[in-house]
Amino acid sequence: MIETTGPELVSGGEQVMFWVLAILTVAGALGLLFARKAVHAAMAMAVTMVSLGVVYIVQDAEFVGIIQVFVYSGAVMMLFLFVVMLVGRDASESMVETLRGQRFWAFLLGAGFAAAAVFGLTRVEWPAAAGLAQAQEEGPVTALAREIFERQVLPFEVLGALLVIAVMGAMALAHRERLLPRRTQREAAEEKMRSGKWLAGKPNPGVYARHNAADTPALAPDGTPVEESVPRILVARGQMAEPDAYRLQDPRETLLTREPEQTDTPPTTTTDLPQTQEVER
Repeated sequence: MIETTGPELVSGGEQVMFWVLAILTVAGALGLLFARKAVHAAMAMAVTMVSLGVVYIVQDAEFVGIIQVFVYSGAVMMLFLFVVMLVGRDASESMVETLRGQRFWAFLLGAGFAAAAVFGLTRVEWPAAAGLAQAQEEGPVTALAREIFERQVLPFEVLGALLVIAVMGAMALAHRERLLPRRTQREAAEEKMRSGKWLAGKPNPGVYARHNAADTPALAPDGTPVEESVPRILVARGQMAEPDAYRLQDPRETLLTREPEQTDTPPTTTTDLPQTQEVER
C-alpha cells in the first residue's frame, strides 16, 4: 500500500484496480442471479470469488485472498460443477414447481432476513480505520483467527448455517418428480422377455468381427453388423466405424475364408453343415 498525504488516501493505480475488480465482482454476481443454466451461474460465481480474492491480496491480506481463490473458486465451485454433471441437469430443466409452496416460504424468509439485515446495519457502530500497520501487528493469520473466534463468533456460526442452507438448496434444484413408478427387477425382466429382443444381452463391440475395437460393430451369426453393440457415446460423437464395411456379403462366408491362415489343417467348409444339422435333429 502506498500512503499519500492530503485528501487522497490511496494511489491512482489502486483506485483503478479497485474499480475494475468492483465491476467484475458485481457483473459476476448479476450473472449468478440471472443465468439460465447452472453451469453459467457457477462460472459467474467463480469470477466473483476470484475478484474478491484479488481485492484481499491488494489490501495486503495474502492469506485471505489465497484461501478465497483456492477454497471457493477451486473446491466449492468444482464440487458444484461435479454435482451438476452427475445429476444431469441441463438447459432442458423443467419449469414445473416440484416443491409446492416453496415460493411463499422463500419470500417470507427472504423478507425476514432483509429486515434483520437492515436493522443490524442501522444500529452498527463503525470504528475508525486502524490502518494496515496496526491491523497486522501480530501477523495476518493470527489476527484473522483472533477476529473470527473471539469477536465474530456469532457471524461465523451464521455463515456455517448459510452453507448448510446452500447445500439444501442444491438438493432442491436437483430434485425431480418421478413420472412413472420405479420398475422392479422382475418387471424389467418380464418386459425384456415380452419384447423378444436381445434376451441374452447385447454383444460387445468387436465380437465375431475382424477388429476388437470399441468403435467396430459386432457381427450377428448371419453376418449383419449389430450397431447397438457400439457404445452410445461413440455413436453420438460420430466415431462409430462404418457398419457396412464389416458386413459379410454371403451368409456362408466365414472369417476363415476372408482371412485364411497358413495352417496344415484345411479350413472348415460349409459341406459339413447338413451332417451337423442331421446330428442336431
